[in-house]
Amino acid sequence: MNTLKIHRNLPQLLLKARDALLSHFRGILTHYGLTEQQWRIVRSLHEQGPLEPNQLCDVCQILSPSMVGVLSRMQTQELIVRERAAHDQRRIIISLTPQGQAIYARVAPLVEAQYRLIEDAIGHDLIDQTYAQIDRLLSAPLDQVPSVELPPVDRQT
Repeated sequence: MNTLKIHRNLPQLLLKARDALLSHFRGILTHYGLTEQQWRIVRSLHEQGPLEPNQLCDVCQILSPSMVGVLSRMQTQELIVRERAAHDQRRIIISLTPQGQAIYARVAPLVEAQYRLIEDAIGHDLIDQTYAQIDRLLSAPLDQVPSVELPPVDRQT
């Protein structure tokens, strides 16, 4: 008799929750010609100020190879500017252009209004509890969880 307990697929559930929530914001972003990644970058640069590409990758949860293309398109759209750091010419600093700041000023109030509509529909308590639980999960020592030992690979099959 097999007693293996199969856990629910937490990463998949988190992705479903993300997609369910993002569906309420995509129309706003599309209306202004932004992708979700571009909005994360615009919002992060507005909130935190100029950042280096690796910092932007971390803050926005965008992998470096993808970030290169997104930043190139954003520079072409004149939403961001890349400049060499004054203190170290090897480093690049990304900041919003006036056009990038203007797009933030137009989009942010609509995003905030959409958040209020979501909170009104599903409840402020649920939103607050969700934030609290996600913060708890992210502050847990996940980097200290050991990996399961893998069996040798049978190359004959």
